[in-house]
This record gives sequence, C-alpha cells and structure tokens, in this order.
Amino acid sequence: MKRTTFSVGSFEVNCTILHQNGEAWIVDPGGEPEKILGELRRLALKPRGILLTHAHFDHIGAVNAILAAAPGTPVYLGEKDIPVVSHPFNQMPPEYPPVAKIEGLRPASEVPLFQALDTPGHTPGGVSYYLADFDAGNGARGLLLSGDTLFAGSVGRTDFPGGNMATLMASLGSLKVLPPETLVVPGHGPETTLAREFASNPFLAD
Repeated sequence: MKRTTFSVGSFEVNCTILHQNGEAWIVDPGGEPEKILGELRRLALKPRGILLTHAHFDHIGAVNAILAAAPGTPVYLGEKDIPVVSHPFNQMPPEYPPVAKIEGLRPASEVPLFQALDTPGHTPGGVSYYLADFDAGNGARGLLLSGDTLFAGSVGRTDFPGGNMATLMASLGSLKVLPPETLVVPGHGPETTLAREFASNPFLAD
C-alpha cells in the first residue's frame, strides 16, 4: 500500500490517501475537495472508503463533495461522533458551513484492512486507524493515523464540547502497546514516530 499526505483547508488538516490496486482510502478529507479529487485523478484512483478520525468540521469539510463525485463510497466514523456532524457548534462559515448529514456513514469498527482504535477524549467518538504491516521506510514500520488524539510533541485540545482530558489521557495510554517504530501521521502538523513521542512527549511520560 502506498501513501500520500497533504494539508487541506485553513486549519491545515493532514489528509492522507492510502492506495493499492487502483483503490483509495481517503483519511480526514477536511477541505479543498478539488485538491483531493485532483490527486485521485492524478493517481487514477477510485475511492473505496473515507475514514474519519473524528467529526470536527475541519476534518469532514470535503466529505460530501467527494461523495457527490463518487456516490456510494462508505464513510467510517466512531459511532459516538455521529451527533457531532450536525451539531450547531460544528461549523465555521463560509469555509466550513454546517453539515446536515453524511450519507453512507458506517461505524469505524467495521472498516476493512485497518484496525480502528478507540481513542476518545478530543471528541467522544474519536478513533485512530492503524496498519501494522505498513512499510513506512527509514526504519519505521506500521502506520498510525492519530487524528487529533496525538500530535508531534503534544495532544489534541479537550476544551471543545465533548472533550475530556482524563479520557484523552487513557486513550494515549492505550497507544503504548503499539510498536515504537510505528510512523504517526497526526491530524495536524509534522509526522513523528511513537518512539519519539514515548521519549519526548510530556503527555506520554510514564
């Protein structure tokens, strides 16, 4: 499986496209749908699924545009985040207008190929997607798409509605069972590895 990651929207969300055999998994298409669809066209890829780490507006902003271009594409989201999609606070017009509904929503636990890890705290239904056998190169093995649970040197905010720091800390603790050589692609900011975060992130200190 191959990967391309690029930032989208004014909040610079890391949107990741993972693909093999002409099919693409799109992770956190938060904005700029034409940029995402252009990348799919460039690589001659057909969307197989959209994976959402959580439902905040900056991570779901391009979902419906992609669905309009590829009707019937399943969308995976943690079940406890489904109410967040259409919540009144979950918008910032004009770039991020309210989303009334996302068609084809399925529980993240049903996603094939990936392991969906429950990592709430930033939101009630936050998940991280893990691929154990992904060859990340440069000595890294495995891939964790951590959304806004874990950043390089920091963690996601918990002062939004539904956020909870104690819950987030428990989620971070659950990531300690993963191999340290795992590459981490967070929802925002630079990539990192679990080894680096175990050694230097104050939120992951024992």
